[in-house]
This record gives sequence, C-alpha cells and structure tokens, in this order.
Amino acid sequence: MIEYVVMAGVAAGTGRLLRRKHRQRVAAGNVAGVPGMARQPAGEGRWRMGRLYVEEGAARWVPRRGEPVPLPGARATGVRAPSVREGMSINPGSRIVTCGYEGGGTIDIAVMPLDLREVLAALPGPGTADPPDPAGPDVSR
Repeated sequence: MIEYVVMAGVAAGTGRLLRRKHRQRVAAGNVAGVPGMARQPAGEGRWRMGRLYVEEGAARWVPRRGEPVPLPGARATGVRAPSVREGMSINPGSRIVTCGYEGGGTIDIAVMPLDLREVLAALPGPGTADPPDPAGPDVSR
C-alpha cells in the first residue's frame, strides 16, 4: 500500500515538473526551425540532434554541433515509424522522414508526430505538385 502512495506522489511530481517546463517554453515564444534528429546518408551512421530550417524555399539541417548541411531541392521520399533498433537511439514515438536532394544525397530526419505536417510541407514529396509560379501560367504557346 505504501508503494502505491509513493508511486502516485512520484507521478504527480513528474507531471507538475513537465507542465512547468512546457509553460516556460510557451512563454519563451516559438523558436525557428523544427527540432529532431538526423543521420546522413539515410540508413547509415549515427543520429545527431539538431533543427531543420526552411527559409525562402531552401531547406538546411543544422546539427547541434558541427556544420550546417544544405539540402538543395530536398524532397521527402518516405515516412515511417522507427524500427526497434532505431527506437533505442531516437524517441520510439517519432516518425522518420527519408529525403533525397540534389547531387544524389539522402538524409533521414526523425521528428515528433506533431511536427510531421510542418516538415512535409517544407519538403514536398515526389508526387506533390510544385508551388504555382507567382507570374502565372505560361500561355504564350
């Protein structure tokens, strides 16, 4: 019986700390970029923490330590859940977006499900249409 009381106290304390941390983040404002983990080339190497930035249509991965990785012409080629082995290195609840970019490079970017929509909007898939030309359609033909 005492164990249940102690476990309930620990759970309540943890919940309180997590809520306080969340309130602090919200009060600090929205930070640019999408947090996540990436490995390059896709399927190999180790996962590195960082942020995905999309500015003026150009994506780049900025690891916490190291040089930024430009992703010219990046396109999402697939979305999947992490395997059991990958789940030991990254959050098992995350989603992995595999991307290809100009020059034949590939990268895996792991993000939380709430951030997935923003990443997919920034890195369109191969079946999605490019954004319309701001000058309008070409009717000279």
